[in-house]
Amino acid sequence: MTDETADISKTTPTRALPDNADPVVDYTTAATRPGLLRGSASLDIQTRQAQRLVYGRRRTENKEHIIGLVRFGMNMKRIWSSASRDDPYADWALIQVEEALNNTREFINTLRQETESLLEAAATGVQINIAHSLQPVRVPLQFANAFGYMGAYLIADFDQLVCAILTGRHVGLIQRGNSDKALHNCARRVRHAFALSGLWKFTLVTRADIRNNTPIALKARESMAIMGELPQEVLDGKLRAQVAPEINATDASLPEATEEAELDNPDEQETS
Repeated sequence: MTDETADISKTTPTRALPDNADPVVDYTTAATRPGLLRGSASLDIQTRQAQRLVYGRRRTENKEHIIGLVRFGMNMKRIWSSASRDDPYADWALIQVEEALNNTREFINTLRQETESLLEAAATGVQINIAHSLQPVRVPLQFANAFGYMGAYLIADFDQLVCAILTGRHVGLIQRGNSDKALHNCARRVRHAFALSGLWKFTLVTRADIRNNTPIALKARESMAIMGELPQEVLDGKLRAQVAPEINATDASLPEATEEAELDNPDEQETS
């Protein structure tokens, strides 16, 4: 290298790299960002009982509306978005739904384990394999947050329970009346967990509104009366769901308004 070249290299400014990257790295490597992550998930359904919990039921003149997994995921997207905007009622809804999902999964899995133990102890030398569908239905799962997938886990557990109970009934270990009662009770618990997502209503309220007793807070309190009294710990932000969004009231986007919001009325849910 000549003295002239050396002088030029000393005076030529180096290009600043993003994120304070090491200068030995080329600019493209430091500046180019990976795209959004996108995976895939699906739920294999083996029984009609579980399938009905996926698609729910529309309201008709003779039958009430039932929230299935798909609409549950839509509802939870709106609740999640509002919880990130500091809506305490949305946080309260997340807590109630999370508790219902966890309790129902525990109940179903306990009953499933008891049923499987019954099948295993049927008789010495007899091995009973739990029945499975020859053509299960694969349902693609694409939810905006974890709660939709948590609902899918619940249905998957229920689906396995149905297979076990129907197997037990087929081989004469469970009476039809008992099996029907058990499946109805479990399905009702799943529907109840999903229906809780319909209690919350979009009001634009924030914790600041409630502390200042603004008109928005008064309207929200009236709209959310069916949820019960808002606990002080939730209002203070000390009690939140284990799975909850970060609160960022200024940057969070508004929940999407839907023309079908009336279908989320809890007074119109089937509870039996």
